[in-house]
Amino acid sequence: MTVTRHEVAQAAGVSLRTVSNVVNGYVHVAPATRARVLQAIQELEYRPSELARNLRRGRSGLIGLGLPELDTPYFAELTRAVVTEGRQRGYTVVIDQTDGQQSREQALIERTTSGSLFDALILNPLSLTAADLERIDPARPLVFLGEMASPGFSHVVIDNRAAAFDAVTHLASLGRRHIAAIGAEETVRATSSSRLQGYYDALDAAGLDRDPALVASVAAFRRPEGAAAMAHLLDGPTRPDAVFCFCDPLALGALRTLLTRGLRVPDDIAVIDFDDVEDGAFATPSLSSIAPDKAFIAGAALDLVMAKLADDGTGGDQQPVAPHRLVIRESTASVGQL
Repeated sequence: MTVTRHEVAQAAGVSLRTVSNVVNGYVHVAPATRARVLQAIQELEYRPSELARNLRRGRSGLIGLGLPELDTPYFAELTRAVVTEGRQRGYTVVIDQTDGQQSREQALIERTTSGSLFDALILNPLSLTAADLERIDPARPLVFLGEMASPGFSHVVIDNRAAAFDAVTHLASLGRRHIAAIGAEETVRATSSSRLQGYYDALDAAGLDRDPALVASVAAFRRPEGAAAMAHLLDGPTRPDAVFCFCDPLALGALRTLLTRGLRVPDDIAVIDFDDVEDGAFATPSLSSIAPDKAFIAGAALDLVMAKLADDGTGGDQQPVAPHRLVIRESTASVGQL
């Protein structure tokens, strides 16, 4: 049974207002009176309503997290990290899937104001335009994730171009000379474009030709797309001896095609991907990957929104860059080399 503030007041022999003053930290309460109220709170195991307290401050205690997809492994793992970081800061994270739709991204932003559903919003947008950003109040407690340019707003980023360069440079260091890429999205998303540029940078640095036949476009970062793209590459004019997949699901699909075609990984074709989700470590063979620091991304995003809330939503924009590392597994090295 829930203990009410009225019951605490009766047990302590004080008014309801006095109990409220003690609970809310009001300083002008006599020490003896404060002690009686605190003793009553302890004995009755009274727990103040966080919701009511937040509403009195014009806060909901909720932080929104808007992501394009919730069923992709990377976003699932990132969501877990953000929820954990939010809980440690005393906030509940509410998650919404935008499907990358401009209208849904805008709607989430509009619901992020003082006294509204969310106190702050962390958003990974795909479809917002420069004109959309110009219409947003920069004082709004909003932090972006992902590759979309967001001048005037705080934004946690991954250096996708540098990370892709590291992945492809690793393949070139193994002596691979026909390195393919899977993930050049047909919609030309910023993330895909940056990773493709990093792929080209690494080819140039290694003195390898840019062969258009070795670049496979996809409609989405999904396993079936990876499987189809790998089949397209194998049937093309240039047989690849390595492939860089722009995310884990694409690599998992590519592995399936290589298996059905009777090709050995990494002996015939080495495979590396991006995001380092747990599924890749348990694939057969296990996938080498670029691992962005998801805990850093979550923590930096929460730190930025908390700073905005503490400053009433004002403050300049910041753009922390999440570190990444190369994780070498069986798909680019034999078991004896690991």
